[in-house]
Amino acid sequence: MSSDSTLPSHPPSRRTLVVAGIVGLLVVLGVVIAGVTLRAEDARKLKSWTDAQAVPTVTVIQPVRDADGPSLQLPGRLEAFTRAPIFAQVSGYLKSWSVDIGAPVKAGQVLAEIETPELDQQLLQARADLQSAQANAVVAGTTAKRWEALRGTDSVAQQDVDQRTADYTAKEAIAAAAKANVDRLVATKAFARIVAPFDGVVTARDTDVGALVSAGTGGAGQELFAVSKVDQLRAYVQVPQNYAPAIHDGTTATLTVPEYPDQQFTARVVAAADSVNSSSGTTLVQLLVDNSNGKLLPGGFASLKFTLPAAAHAVRVPASALVFDSRGTVVATLAANGHVLFKTVKISRDLGDSVEISSGLAATDRVIDTPPDGLADGDSVQTAAATDRKAPAHG
Repeated sequence: MSSDSTLPSHPPSRRTLVVAGIVGLLVVLGVVIAGVTLRAEDARKLKSWTDAQAVPTVTVIQPVRDADGPSLQLPGRLEAFTRAPIFAQVSGYLKSWSVDIGAPVKAGQVLAEIETPELDQQLLQARADLQSAQANAVVAGTTAKRWEALRGTDSVAQQDVDQRTADYTAKEAIAAAAKANVDRLVATKAFARIVAPFDGVVTARDTDVGALVSAGTGGAGQELFAVSKVDQLRAYVQVPQNYAPAIHDGTTATLTVPEYPDQQFTARVVAAADSVNSSSGTTLVQLLVDNSNGKLLPGGFASLKFTLPAAAHAVRVPASALVFDSRGTVVATLAANGHVLFKTVKISRDLGDSVEISSGLAATDRVIDTPPDGLADGDSVQTAAATDRKAPAHG
């Protein structure tokens, strides 16, 4: 085959080539323009995203104004409403006792008896002295009457009559003194029967049959029994000085004891010491709690919870919202124009996870929680989704 047969019989014209070149050039330009446009759009989006990231995102909360103030938990102790230690008023040996600890007693009920042989002998001697003194007084009286009858006969001197009358008066006085001594010993003998001074419960018995009992209190004698009135108990608690004005007569508290952890009792303030203990910085407060069911034990530990009154203009915010710098204690808020505004505040109470602000902040303010470092007045911020939440509740 000849090589000339592979060549086209009709080569493309010049015009066709020009048109094809123009079309190719347009395609290339379109690709270039599309690429440049796409890159410009990406650059614009990147700039917008970068600008958005430069504005900090914050969480906004609403301050809380509590209807009730914070609670104050303090340890205390329980005491009997009335407690009477019983001592012997006569010396001797304990003859018998009839009640033991925990026994309820009535006023005047015999608790024990003391055998008093020495006192019995003193009483016998005093009665004998009384009989002798009374006999002497009778004789002196008869003699004085006789001498008085002879005074008008001029047979006796007036001085002798006066002496007999004075002797009778002295003997009567001796007889009266002897009778008083007998009465004293009889009254003392009555104390050989130890009785309950009021209705209550025997909370202590520190003697037994045959024990030598000495009259007196303190070092001179030994406490034999203790009777306590426990249908109502006194609770004593030491209140810190800064809370003392809020706890006054009539204030109620919730009382709990370890033996009944799920049960609460109501105690009422009835008295305060009105003075501060310089060593502890506290004031003693006394409360009364009903114990008619007998569940509470005198001398035991108790925990008392006071609900303090809420301050008139105080609001509560989380402790994480506070900022401490050269301006003092400040809180970042979000103004109406969306810009940051720092406010100087005063803390009245630190409640742990939250604080009570007494001034500088209103309940309508929008507070920025955990403000980012470097945030300044007038900065623009954006709020996170689901914001304007309330400050956490304080129990």
